[in-house]
Amino acid sequence: MEAPSSHYATNGTTNGAPHIHINGINGVAGPSKGYPPTPPSTHPGTSTPHILNRQYRLHAIILSRSPYLAHLINTAGSSSIHVPIESEPLITEDGFAIALGYLYSSISLHLVTPQNALSVLASACLLGGMEDLCQLAYGACKEHITFETLTDWFQFLDAPPLSSPSNPSTPVGMSPVTASPSTPALELGGPTTVLGPYAQRLRDDILVFVVSTLPQTLQAFPSYSQNPAKPPAAGTESGYDTLLRIYSTLPYHVFKHAVESPSFPVGIGGEQTRFRFAKEAIAARKKTKAGRDAEESVVLAFGKAEGGSAVHVTRKMKKRPLWKVAK
Repeated sequence: MEAPSSHYATNGTTNGAPHIHINGINGVAGPSKGYPPTPPSTHPGTSTPHILNRQYRLHAIILSRSPYLAHLINTAGSSSIHVPIESEPLITEDGFAIALGYLYSSISLHLVTPQNALSVLASACLLGGMEDLCQLAYGACKEHITFETLTDWFQFLDAPPLSSPSNPSTPVGMSPVTASPSTPALELGGPTTVLGPYAQRLRDDILVFVVSTLPQTLQAFPSYSQNPAKPPAAGTESGYDTLLRIYSTLPYHVFKHAVESPSFPVGIGGEQTRFRFAKEAIAARKKTKAGRDAEESVVLAFGKAEGGSAVHVTRKMKKRPLWKVAK
């Protein structure tokens, strides 16, 4: 079988071959590596997906390697098959094309990059039967959780849940409504449906980075093995101030979870340092969108719960003023 190494587009009909319409791809259609090859035949055993204004001719028997597409092909009442992905903002044309290409050959694994990994993961989860591709794309996403990409991942954490079309043939362990067995105490919103358990795994990875890895990388708090932190060079920001700036923009539920987490590495200062940092972060949050519309506060409780924190963050939404209409 020819490897999916070239982009193709065809127009017109396929002499009675079934058509597959893939609607709602986000982004602009254009040349992209990784599309399956153009089968030279117009045999009725071929299917022709339509992505935006482009038409792609594929073998139906190859598409049937995807449990999801196989179900649509087998239950279609006409020659046109629609893949309803317009409600999946994580899926782009490039990512979906790579997942389609994987049906032809594993060469598509080499096309996954940190930039398209999340879309590839979402596409592979939707189509099903692509665990190798899912694992590779998930690994690329995890490696791409960095200081420079945090803002994008915050949007992933804070996005409202989506209602995705039911996938009748999602592989075992990839149910759109099944949570990861290691679900943490923090339940977050977000586009969980199409990603299945990979959504919670990614959230766990983001939280570990925000709560533990980032403060340690910035050396925001002096540890028992460190000398007292040196003042930053003129014109530069200290690790503590950088962490304050980042935490001032966190979604509230992530901020609260991070500051109260036993994994938050406050170092030798203990709970007093945690309390001071939370207090300064809340003051900074009042100047940002994250805390502007609410009254956030922090208290330091006497004693410390076993395995927990003595610092507790609370939030109360500000009441909007009521205007009386004059008669």
